[in-house]
Amino acid sequence: MGIEFWILHQLQKLHGPILDELMVMITFLGDKGWVWIATGLILCAHPRTRPCGIGVLLSLLAGFLLGNCLLKNLVHRSRPCWLAEPELPLLIAVPGDYSFPSGHTLASVESAVTIYFYRKKWGIAALALAALIGFSRLYLFVHFPTDVLAGLLLGIGIAFGVHWGMEQYREKREMCKDA
Repeated sequence: MGIEFWILHQLQKLHGPILDELMVMITFLGDKGWVWIATGLILCAHPRTRPCGIGVLLSLLAGFLLGNCLLKNLVHRSRPCWLAEPELPLLIAVPGDYSFPSGHTLASVESAVTIYFYRKKWGIAALALAALIGFSRLYLFVHFPTDVLAGLLLGIGIAFGVHWGMEQYREKREMCKDA
């Protein structure tokens, strides 16, 4: 954890009023995955984007079960803000759940990668937002770098798995129609 604390302390040198406010706003977008849930629901509303919306929502469900319900409770990793010096001011409320993996990063990456599969331009914007949300968790001292890295890798894996499963389902459904 030494190198991880070192990285987090280096990021603390970036703090300033404008960036502090921006990072709090960005991390808020990832709270409880609400921006991604809303995106998935909006995408489901139109027949042309419905497969993407379903993919986002299925990815979020898989990520919640695997990351938040299973891994966080198996690993029991303390957050850096729980272990930090008392003089280090936090800009957000101290999270009460465990640190590994970063749920904000997980939800953001799995949603953004899923969107990218269906709509490249929208996906690039979503990936940029996902990167900012992941960075905000480090900036705000509530996750270790490996928590964010785990959320990133798990999110990519879940998005690929859900997309593959949806494609398999679509192909079988089309085969049944043709038969």
